[in-house]
Amino acid sequence: MTDNSAREKRKPRKATKKSLENAALFYLERYASSAENLRRVLLRRVERSARAHDTDRDEGAELVDGIIHRYKDANLLDDAVYASMRVSTLRRRGSSARAIRATLMSKGVAAEEINQALEAHAEQSPMAELTAACAYARRRRLGPWRQKDREERHDRDLAALARQGYSFDIVRRVIDATDIATLEDDLETASEA
Repeated sequence: MTDNSAREKRKPRKATKKSLENAALFYLERYASSAENLRRVLLRRVERSARAHDTDRDEGAELVDGIIHRYKDANLLDDAVYASMRVSTLRRRGSSARAIRATLMSKGVAAEEINQALEAHAEQSPMAELTAACAYARRRRLGPWRQKDREERHDRDLAALARQGYSFDIVRRVIDATDIATLEDDLETASEA
């Protein structure tokens, strides 16, 4: 026989100032976050508490706002730093500027801070878009990184890279490159200039 109590879901904790503070600190220990993203995480906790314990949602929202405000003042939350860090990470993974913008907007980062982070990254790495496209193509084995059936898969490779938000010029440059060495030489030449 199975025990019904083991199958029952655990009730969420009551959303108190201390529990929300602990949840916020635990979340920030594990993940980098924008202020709006942390607000959403904590408000979900408040909502679960309201359903399970009949606590006041508005009171919980005020507690969350206080936590967010204090963390911003203490520089535990800084959307500009978060945006800059995520731009670097997503570029290394092969994300286009469009994909990065969409990702950061979904996390609640302001458009101005996103633009500043993208511009700062572009100043450090003038060929950031081409470098990221190459990283994505390498990871997915597109274009010159494809071992077999390159000609047969040409259009599919173009489409795959275009769906990631790259411009047609970048897509053609990566997929139509004769070999990897030529593409890497182009990147080195452009970065030295």
